[in-house]
Amino acid sequence: MKNLKNLLSLFLIIFISVSIVSCDDDDDDDKMPVEMKNTVADFVVANQANYSSLLAALQKANLVETLKGTGPFTVFAPDNAAFSAFLANAGFANLDAVPVDALTQILLNHVVQGDVRSNDLGTGYISSLSTATPNGNKMSMHINTANGVLINGTSKVVNADNIVDNGVIHLVDKVIGLPTIVTIATADANFSTLVAALTRNDQPDFVATLSTANGTNPAPFTVFAPTNAAFGDLLTELNAPNLAAIDGATLTATLTSHVVAGANVIASQLTDNMTVTTLGGDITANISGGATLTDANGRISKIIATNVQTSNGVIHVIDKVVLPYIEPTTNNIADFVVANQANYSNLLAALQKADLVETLKSAGPFTVFAPNNAAFSAFLSDAGFANLDAVPVDALIQILLNHVIMGDVRSTDIETGYVSTLSTATPNGKKMSMYIEKTSVVKINGMSMVTNADNVVDNGVIHLVDKVIGLPTVVTFATSNANFSTLVAALTRNDQPNFVATLSTANGTNPAPFTVFAPTNEAFGNLLTELNAPNLAAIDAATLTATLNSHVVAGANVIASQLSDNMTVTTLGGNITANVTGGAKLTDANNRNSNIIAYDVQASNGVVHVIDKVILPALN
Repeated sequence: MKNLKNLLSLFLIIFISVSIVSCDDDDDDDKMPVEMKNTVADFVVANQANYSSLLAALQKANLVETLKGTGPFTVFAPDNAAFSAFLANAGFANLDAVPVDALTQILLNHVVQGDVRSNDLGTGYISSLSTATPNGNKMSMHINTANGVLINGTSKVVNADNIVDNGVIHLVDKVIGLPTIVTIATADANFSTLVAALTRNDQPDFVATLSTANGTNPAPFTVFAPTNAAFGDLLTELNAPNLAAIDGATLTATLTSHVVAGANVIASQLTDNMTVTTLGGDITANISGGATLTDANGRISKIIATNVQTSNGVIHVIDKVVLPYIEPTTNNIADFVVANQANYSNLLAALQKADLVETLKSAGPFTVFAPNNAAFSAFLSDAGFANLDAVPVDALIQILLNHVIMGDVRSTDIETGYVSTLSTATPNGKKMSMYIEKTSVVKINGMSMVTNADNVVDNGVIHLVDKVIGLPTVVTFATSNANFSTLVAALTRNDQPNFVATLSTANGTNPAPFTVFAPTNEAFGNLLTELNAPNLAAIDAATLTATLNSHVVAGANVIASQLSDNMTVTTLGGNITANVTGGAKLTDANNRNSNIIAYDVQASNGVVHVIDKVILPALN
C-alpha cells in the first residue's frame, strides 16, 4: 500500500511539472538551451591532476568557454608531462612565456570538429581547427592507425573515447605542434623514399629549408610529393637499381623540381596550361580531366591527393616523379643511321634534306624500315632522278615517312595485314596504309623485304629492308595482297581495258582519286559458282569489264565513316546502294548484298574497302 502511495505521489509531481512547462510554453515559445553538465572543459577540470597544464593553457588562450559549447568536438588532450616536454623543446621557461596567439593555434590544432570515436579513425588526413596556415585555411593532421593511433608521427593516443556531452576526448602523450611540410613528409609512410632522397648525405639541407616558418623567406612552399610507388616507377624508368644509383646533381635537380617557394598554391588555384615555377624549373599544370603536372620532358604526373595544409605550405600528392629536363637519349634511330652510314649514307642524307633527323631523335617510339644505299640507288634510277638532290623535298618527306610506323613493333609482333605509316600523302590527308605479308620472310607492299630485323634502340626499333617503299597506289595494294590475286587476274586479262594504268593515276589527275570495293578470291569463287562458270575465262569480256567497273568510284576517296544508309554510290559501272546499319554493305542493281569486311586501306591515290561478294552490273 505504501508503494502505491509513493507511485501516485510521483505521478502527481510529474503531472504538475508537465502542466507548468506547458503553461510556460503557452506564454513563451522560445526554448531554453540545454545546459551541458559534462563538457570537454569539465573533463579537463575534473582531471586536472594530470591535465592542469592543459587547463591553464585553455584559460590563457580563452578557450574554456569554446570547449563548453555545443560542438561536437574531438579533442586530443596532452597531459602535464607532454606539456612540460613541449615547453622545454620549444625553449619556453613556462606556459606564461608562450605568446597567446601561438598558444591558441597550438591548442586548436588538438581539436577536430565533430565526434570522432577511435573506431572512426583511419590512416589519412583530417583537419584541425587551427588556422595558423599561410592562407588561413584549416590545418591538416595526419592520422596513422597501423599500430594504435599516431598523430603527425609523434603524438600517440594512450586512452581513447572519453565521451562527454559535447564530444569525445582522446588522451595523447605529446603536444601536437603546428606541422610543417617536413612534419607531414616524415609522418606519412607513403613518403619514406622521398624523405630518404631529401636527407641523403650528398644533398642540400632540404629539411632545414622546408622547415622555414611561414613569413620567412623562402616560405611558404607548395610541394608536389611523389609516393614511394612513384619513386619505384622512376627507378624502373631510369633502369636504376636503387636511389643510390642516381647521381647527386640529378637528384638535387629532381627534388627541387617538386618545390615552389614563396607560394601556398591550393588545388583550386591551379588552371589549365598554368606555368608552375619550381626551384628546379618550370612545369605545367592542367586540370581538365583531372589535375596533372607535365614536366620539361613531357612526362605527366597525376595529382592524386590535394591540399594537405601545413603551417608553412601545402602538399599535393603525385603518382610520378617530376624530372628536370634530360637530354634526349644518344642511342636513337637517327644515331643508328649515323653509326651505320657506311651502308646507310643515302638514308642519312635523305633524312637531313627532309629535316627529319630531329623527329627520329624524339621519344617515339617508332618502327622504321630502313633501306640501304643500294636500295636508294635503285629507287632513284627507277624514278628517273639523277640523284637525291633532284627529288622534291615534299615528295621525299612523304616517302621517308612511309617507312615509319608509330610504336615499337618487333618482328615477333608483326602479322600479315595492314598498318598505318606516318605518311599523309593521301587524298584526304589521312595516314597511308602499308601491307605486310609475313611468311618465312617479311615483305612490305609486295616488294620490299626485311633483311635484318629488330635493331633495337632507345626510341624504337629498326628493320633493315632491301628496297625503298614507294608511296602505294590502289594497284599496289591489289597486287601485294594474295587475297586479291583473282581480282588482279581479272583486271589484267588481255581483253580488258588498261585498268592498271587507270588505277595507277596519281592523285590530283583525272580520274583519280578512287574508291575501290575489292572482292576477295573467295568472293570470285562464289561468283563462279553463282554463274555456273568453270573459271574466270568463262565470263565474257563485256560482262567482266562492266563487273570490274562496278567496283570503282572515280573522283572520290570515300572512307567508311562517310558511308550512310540508303546512300547512292556511283561507280564506273553504275549505281549501287550503301547501308551501314547492322554492318556496312553494298547492294548492287540485282539486289545482291556484299558485306564490307575490311575498310579504309588508304593509298596515295584512293582507298580500298574489302568485300565478300562480287558486285554485278544489272543482268537480264
